[in-house]
Amino acid sequence: MSLDSSAVILSGGSNSRMHGINKSFLQFGGTTFLETLIQNLRPLFSEILLVTRETHLYKGFDIKVVPDTYSIQCSLSGIHAGLTHASHSHAFMVACDTPLLKQALISLLLRELGSCTDVVVPRKGKYYEPLCAIYSKGCIRYIEHLISKNNLKITQLYNFVNLKEITAEKLETADPNLESFVNINTPEDLEWLNSNY
Repeated sequence: MSLDSSAVILSGGSNSRMHGINKSFLQFGGTTFLETLIQNLRPLFSEILLVTRETHLYKGFDIKVVPDTYSIQCSLSGIHAGLTHASHSHAFMVACDTPLLKQALISLLLRELGSCTDVVVPRKGKYYEPLCAIYSKGCIRYIEHLISKNNLKITQLYNFVNLKEITAEKLETADPNLESFVNINTPEDLEWLNSNY
């Protein structure tokens, strides 16, 4: 790995499609989504942070829990908070609802990171995977600018920074079915997950 990085788990969503249930605490394989992510991230990162609006819910976890900096609720503000509190120059961002995240895919992204790279992001065809990507602290000022303009789409950030896209073909060498990007958003998704894995 070219640079030491932090890992940031984003757990700030409204969970509306899960009927208000906090997705970090959903069960999969006898453990919570959050514990599964921590187990996968721990061997690769010396620092793991969790960004949330409800810091009191996570006191029992051996990770650094930090609040959103902005009152606005969006993934871009979560990335901002993670980068602001991270100890390292770069941070791998992941959503809390991706329990099939593969260490091999994270390692591939880390190997693509260079000292001048601001963002390493997977891309499948026309679509990015911005919540399974690496960001540098150099992004912070651009995120602040976007939020001040109420421009909250993460991919807008990519117009301002040194971006490295990783193609699906390359990603599949580490994660053949690209399961790392599977989000569990609804009770039906959760039932599918527990029936198939």
